[in-house]
Amino acid sequence: MEKQRNSSMEEIKKNPRILCLHGFRTSAEILKKLILQWPESILKKLDLVFLDGPYPAQGKSAVEGIFDPPYYEWFQADKDYREFYNFEECVEFIEDYMIKHGPFDGVLGFSQGAVLAATFPGMQREGVALTKVPELKFLIIISGAVFGEGILLGCPKLAANAFSSPIIYFYCLSFYFKRNLRFYFLLLVILKFVAYDFEYIEETGVMKEQNEAILRRFIDPVVIRHSEGHTIPRLGMSLFALIER
Repeated sequence: MEKQRNSSMEEIKKNPRILCLHGFRTSAEILKKLILQWPESILKKLDLVFLDGPYPAQGKSAVEGIFDPPYYEWFQADKDYREFYNFEECVEFIEDYMIKHGPFDGVLGFSQGAVLAATFPGMQREGVALTKVPELKFLIIISGAVFGEGILLGCPKLAANAFSSPIIYFYCLSFYFKRNLRFYFLLLVILKFVAYDFEYIEETGVMKEQNEAILRRFIDPVVIRHSEGHTIPRLGMSLFALIER
């Protein structure tokens, strides 16, 4: 009994393992560089794994001259974003990686990676994808969007019912940061959802619509608004006042 109790305690203390999905025509290495700007006191509480998209960039990257290649993308679309290509293959690629390198507690996605990650809970619920891996306990969505709304007029068939009903999670990671206010706001993001870009979406009406749309798909999400543009926000104590419940 004592051995079993100790084993349970070790499981509780284990850092959450998070699969991190980069933005459009960037890379795992680029996302890693941005995430590693977070305070070490936070990073040491997380087990972050960064994955490159399955397809080399099929066009110019917006980060050329800022970050070195190679660049990757998760899936492709036509110019009107009505038809999407290689979405199903991409999800299969991610599931295969999760089987080999998991289990993962949650997923972090930025930009195109966030669009992709946002569909995962619903597709798992519907039993159409990620059925060979444990159910995800949380997401961290940064500058995401929803298929079928705003500029993303179409929707991949596999994700057709991903948002047919709101997503809610009951899993709490409070034990990772108990009695430690330094990690409180990160706990809130992990506990439910959504970090998204405030100033950028206010300046660009279409992007505001995209970001607002994703909030409606999750029940009582946690929202962090920041003013750093379309990028990974630097985490700091000043964000406490901007957390919305």
